[in-house]
Amino acid sequence: MTAPNAAEGSSATAGSSAAAVPTTTATPADRARQVTVTVAYLVCLLGSLIGVGVLGGPPIEEAAGGALSAEATHLAPAGPAFSIWSVIYVGLAAYVVLQWLPRWATEPRQRAVGYLVAVTMVLNAAWILSAQGGLLWLSVVVILVLLAALCRVIVLLHRAPARHRAEVLVLDGTLGLYLGWVAVATAANIAATLADSGFDGGPLAPEAWAVIVCAVVAVVGVLLAVRLGGRIAPAAAITWGLAWIAVARASGEPESRATVVAALTAGAVVVVATLLARLRRA
Repeated sequence: MTAPNAAEGSSATAGSSAAAVPTTTATPADRARQVTVTVAYLVCLLGSLIGVGVLGGPPIEEAAGGALSAEATHLAPAGPAFSIWSVIYVGLAAYVVLQWLPRWATEPRQRAVGYLVAVTMVLNAAWILSAQGGLLWLSVVVILVLLAALCRVIVLLHRAPARHRAEVLVLDGTLGLYLGWVAVATAANIAATLADSGFDGGPLAPEAWAVIVCAVVAVVGVLLAVRLGGRIAPAAAITWGLAWIAVARASGEPESRATVVAALTAGAVVVVATLLARLRRA
């Protein structure tokens, strides 16, 4: 009687092991996610074309009476800073393609962040439309939600490290740049909206507020570096944005040496914190 019992036990163990192996065949839920991500990217791409004026309407820097132009506030980056969007859009396009590949369709990381990434792309289009429509306070709400969603995406990606270099570059790299740039853009968006609403700084001069906000952005960059183990992409995008704020204040109106120093210092702090976090992780 012992032999049959052993065989049954072995069969049960094999059955439980098979059940524990994740499926490698895409499910209907996976297909729904892939379609959602693809449609969201098309919406995002359409929004970007509207944002640059290709499909009618003024470019973002000319919308809302120029409230979002490079000369509007002390925290507005110079025009070339926005070229980072080209990298982000290309990266998102690569992600859309990658998530359709059979080997990636059932990846746990794809399943964890797919819908959230789709949400961020739709929110990006919503921000463009609200800004072009002159609804600056609505644009602030949208970009804050976008920032929160991107933070959540990066945290989820950090919890389950990528197993392939392609995923590191396409997913982690793109979403890291996206997060870092939106962190800087949020500060610039809020400053532009307050200025457009008539806020003149109250007890502090605009320069003083700019220095304070640059310090806040640096703190955000340091926190991201510590929390995420020194990821390069978010730090690179934050530093990029701060550097172009410095360029704008050094070469255009309103000129501000204090803002230049604060932005460059904040960028340096983020770089150092990121390098130290990477060394600590190593």
